[in-house]
Amino acid sequence: MRKFLIILLVLPALLAAQTPTGDEILKRVDDNMTADNKIVTSKMIIHSRRGSRTIEAKSWLQGSEKSFTEYLAPAREKGTKMLKLEDQLWTYSPSTDRIIRIAGHLLRQSVMGSDLSYEDMMEDPELHNLYTASVNGEETVNGRLCWVLDLVGKKEDLAYQARKIWVDKERFLILREERFAKSGKLLKSTDITETMKIDNRWIAKRIVFKDALKTGGGTEFVIESINFNADIPDYVFSKASLRR
Repeated sequence: MRKFLIILLVLPALLAAQTPTGDEILKRVDDNMTADNKIVTSKMIIHSRRGSRTIEAKSWLQGSEKSFTEYLAPAREKGTKMLKLEDQLWTYSPSTDRIIRIAGHLLRQSVMGSDLSYEDMMEDPELHNLYTASVNGEETVNGRLCWVLDLVGKKEDLAYQARKIWVDKERFLILREERFAKSGKLLKSTDITETMKIDNRWIAKRIVFKDALKTGGGTEFVIESINFNADIPDYVFSKASLRR
């Protein structure tokens, strides 16, 4: 009987020790996607009230500070480019041959009519830099057991002051997410509907973004290929590359 009572007293402590903290889980999520350089080919399928359209792109990324994207199709978008250098963003349109800096309220605008904003593109992808996380239970998403984490912003000027994420307990991959304003209003949601394993890490292959303030069927973001730790020349991340 005494042994049984000891087990009952010790068991909660053992279980607590086995559960990582919210911040530890968030760091594992970030580590799963971190790479010095990567090259990604992707497509966005935008489902609006008027129908669906697909935009293809290729992106070069260096850490979380630099990225360069060239849109490849359809013909209307081909040659459009986007350059991010730390907290600055520029776009180039071949139809006008103009380079425009995107700043201020323009960052909240939709990217090519999708459910993603320029602000979304500018955000630091390493969430532990932006949020404090706490574990708020466990749930199953798409047959995968997940930790449910509540994220609270570390600073006031974030696009989303709070988030709720569902993290695959085995793969440390976010399978579902809700993003909120400071008022608590839901702004956007994401669902990962397909995953893939590359270089011993699990990543999202197909993500569905939904802007809660817009009508339409959301935007599917599909990764066609990804090359981690790729060799990328420095000149790619320059304003001169926008007109190349």
